[in-house]
Amino acid sequence: MPQYIAVNEARDAEGNQRMKHEAVCGLDIGTTKTCAVVAVEGPHGLEIVGVGEAPSLGMRKGVVVDLEETIKSIEAATEKAERMAGLHVGDVYVGITGDHIRSTNNRAVVATSNEDREVTHVDVRRVVDASKIINLPADRQIIHALPRFFTVDGQEGVEDPVGMAGGRLEVDTHIVTGGSTFITNVLKCVHRAGLEAAGLIFEPLASSAATLMAEEKQVGVVLLDIGGGTTDIAVYSLGSAIYTATIPVGGNILTNDISLGLKTSLGEAEEIKKQYGAGESEDGEQSFTVRGLDGRSTKEVTTQQLRSIVLPRVLETLRMAKQKIVENVPRDLVLGEIVLTGGGSLLRGLTPISEEVFGLPARVGVPSTISGLTDAMSQPQYATAIGLVLFGANGEMETSNGHRRGGGGAILTRVRNWFADLWN
Repeated sequence: MPQYIAVNEARDAEGNQRMKHEAVCGLDIGTTKTCAVVAVEGPHGLEIVGVGEAPSLGMRKGVVVDLEETIKSIEAATEKAERMAGLHVGDVYVGITGDHIRSTNNRAVVATSNEDREVTHVDVRRVVDASKIINLPADRQIIHALPRFFTVDGQEGVEDPVGMAGGRLEVDTHIVTGGSTFITNVLKCVHRAGLEAAGLIFEPLASSAATLMAEEKQVGVVLLDIGGGTTDIAVYSLGSAIYTATIPVGGNILTNDISLGLKTSLGEAEEIKKQYGAGESEDGEQSFTVRGLDGRSTKEVTTQQLRSIVLPRVLETLRMAKQKIVENVPRDLVLGEIVLTGGGSLLRGLTPISEEVFGLPARVGVPSTISGLTDAMSQPQYATAIGLVLFGANGEMETSNGHRRGGGGAILTRVRNWFADLWN
């Protein structure tokens, strides 16, 4: 009998019902795979109880290109996660990415409404709502409005202004927007798969929740989430996101380059990429056998030849990311580290190349801030899915009332309140 069935049978009816109500599910609909992660509140905090994964054939560079295929992959991934968890999932937190995503920082100010000049929750909501008033085209909508810090009567850097004395309240907000058409298509696929979207979360923000430490966000860090079709960027400083973006280039283009360069199939090219990466080897030059496009003929290829194919594309992608950061992040901002995550971060030799391009220390970010992780799940390709669960359940980002939501109370109640605060 599977372990999860034995565990579920051991629970009484009341406990089982409570678990169902408190389940949180993250849904990462990627270019190469769709991953669903189910977590519940355990005795020691949030705990993963179900994981499901399925090939993703209906997405390209974060955009839906085939509704039916995308729906099938969502259904397959969530069904596997439900079977493993032994419960039904209704609401999911959906990751979203794509070249249509844009971000900006905005500032707003209001006068406090209380006669005794004390900042209230109402004042905080008013000033955050005011910061959302930006020049937005009709075909775009706000996904996130994340308060970075507040200013009370000229005093900057306030994290929670509620209760402070002051007549003037200001907020600096990081706003993420997306194309309405692209968002609608993703939500349509989720709905037709029998699920309801509890909220949309920009994927690098979710990955950050799973892989970055609070100290890194405070000092200054760049997260590069390298997926199959896109590379997502999130820059943090003083504990908050200050810039986010997406580059429509990911690991799949490397596979395609290898396939074209070595005249082999995409499947063979993917295996070569996984085994030899950027062609760097501690043992020096190596040779390996590659099957031709017909699947029968073979030829010998050296790691030097592979490096000449892979390295230019890797450098191009990293330099594109760096250029976006240089153009959009203040030059006097101190950044201490580059964190690589996503399936593309597993490319052998990528870390030292990243350090050379950015001139900063680099590391591979793996999810480690949640219990129930197996060795298989403690891998960078699952950072987004796990981060979606953390984002929803624990409120890893700032809410629009200036608080960080944490433990206590039913998870589902907290996440619904959080999204009501954020988008209403």
